[in-house]
Amino acid sequence: MDKKHLEEILNSVASGAVAPDAAMEKLKNLPFEDIGFANLDHHRYLRTGYPETVFCQGKTSIQIAEIMGRLAENNDNIIGTRATAEDFEAVKKAVPDAEYHEAARMIVINRNPAPTTGKKITVVSAGTADIPVAEEAALTAEVLGNPVERIYDVGVAGVHRLFANLDTIRAANVVIVVAGMEGALASVVGGLVDKPVVAVPTSVGYGANFGGLSALLSMLNSCANGVGIVNIDNGFGAGYLASSINRL
Repeated sequence: MDKKHLEEILNSVASGAVAPDAAMEKLKNLPFEDIGFANLDHHRYLRTGYPETVFCQGKTSIQIAEIMGRLAENNDNIIGTRATAEDFEAVKKAVPDAEYHEAARMIVINRNPAPTTGKKITVVSAGTADIPVAEEAALTAEVLGNPVERIYDVGVAGVHRLFANLDTIRAANVVIVVAGMEGALASVVGGLVDKPVVAVPTSVGYGANFGGLSALLSMLNSCANGVGIVNIDNGFGAGYLASSINRL
């Protein structure tokens, strides 16, 4: 934060030389904090309306703890994705009110919960093995202020399980479908609902699944309309996108 620049903006607003809305636009680009190995964005919420998110995979536990600790000094809500229990233990020392959600592999600091949209998001998984990605999507959507319904292990190998939950799925405003193997569930759901479907291919599957590539290609080639696809295993991206749709 450039203190002098901020004071100039605030003084301009106080004197009436700059309108509050114009000043807000300027503040949306400020500030970030350089801590050597990372540039921390403290105004993510101001620009997007969503809390800052830390992708923990590939970072050391010490780096994650430093990043989230610094962010917590200026932000009420922070999400850490792809986090291990070891990462959480380090963060907990820096931010005592941090919580770990093992199934979703997420660290959450949620001091000022987002107001609920009131519009439900339903997260559907093809198999039990897809639950970690599905939980990442579900928890992300919840932290961003959405009521979430979970329906797991209803893949096309036993499609009657899906049909038994159709009323619940159709009642949602947005449906997130998480599937590995051949990824067929997204097309099936897309053909049965009149709401946006966010499809998440997972890396679950045998050799020809190619780490989720086969599911991704199947979803991209879906003949069902209204299906959008995020990257392989990107539950966070699906939850974020579904929440953005709900805000419209």
